[in-house]
Amino acid sequence: MSAKGDKIEKIIARLQQRISEGQFYEAQQQTRVVAARYTKAANWSAAIDIIYNVAQSLLKAGQGGSGGDLCVLLVDTYKQAELKPDSATKGKLLTCLRLFGSEEPTRKKYIGEMIAWSAKFGEYPAGDPELHHVAGSLYAEENEPYDAERHLLLGTKDSAEILAHLEYEWFKEDDAHTAALYAARGILPYLLTGNVRAANTCYRIFTSALNQDKQGQLGVQDVSSNSADIRVYPSIPLLNFLGLLLLAIQRASPDLYKQLNNKYATLIEEVEAWHESLEMIAEMYFGIQKPRQSNPLMDMMSGFLGGGGGGGSASGGARRPPVKAPTSMPAAEGLD
Repeated sequence: MSAKGDKIEKIIARLQQRISEGQFYEAQQQTRVVAARYTKAANWSAAIDIIYNVAQSLLKAGQGGSGGDLCVLLVDTYKQAELKPDSATKGKLLTCLRLFGSEEPTRKKYIGEMIAWSAKFGEYPAGDPELHHVAGSLYAEENEPYDAERHLLLGTKDSAEILAHLEYEWFKEDDAHTAALYAARGILPYLLTGNVRAANTCYRIFTSALNQDKQGQLGVQDVSSNSADIRVYPSIPLLNFLGLLLLAIQRASPDLYKQLNNKYATLIEEVEAWHESLEMIAEMYFGIQKPRQSNPLMDMMSGFLGGGGGGGSASGGARRPPVKAPTSMPAAEGLD
């Protein structure tokens, strides 16, 4: 070990000694001071080693606030050093993440900073899929579906399976006829991000779990033809719609989609949360654009003002649905 490396090890050992003596705040503050000195000198590796090791020790000692503060500082140091996401940089962040207690408030801030760094310096505009996957998996284990969904939908090829199981467990607390609403929480957003494979995985795993749990109760029918084998759920028609939607996308068939939409129009009309998502899916996969709703007064006013047509409903537009694409469209991993 070089003299410089030996010096860094001694600094870390001294700070960890403070932690073992119960001087948590002192260890945190001294770490900030020492790390700032190395950061100012652009000695990024030294600053990162010190922050990373002391943050771990604080988290292991149950000091989530102090440890979390240093974890955020670690990400900030990555940003200053303009480090890119790779196995080493992500590995440190994920090691720290797994040490947080589930109730620690600083964890959510740390996850946000971690994702933002990876989005700025990595190749994925919505954040690194592996970071999303681990964060989403932790939330799923803790039965926090909303936070889990947000990350798993932007995760890796392994995320869809975890999300499908999460949605199914959530569904089990509800009535059988609501199955499609829970399945759609994974399927529709995956379609909106262009991840057809993940959408199909969600549908397959969700329906497999449903078949296993409700065997004999749902009157499931297997329908075979020359071109496809389809499982039909007479008591859950919207689940049939989701399966047929995936089939229509697989075949790239606008005609099949139109037939499907017409057949299920009445039922879909009752699920307002799906409307905007399905309009976007129709345009993305089948080139079907929704006709612009004309508002004569707005059209006349915009004509006077020299602008374009101002269509839209008097209510000011549709409410943001719970099933919708992320605001930043990612180049998600494993797209079809």
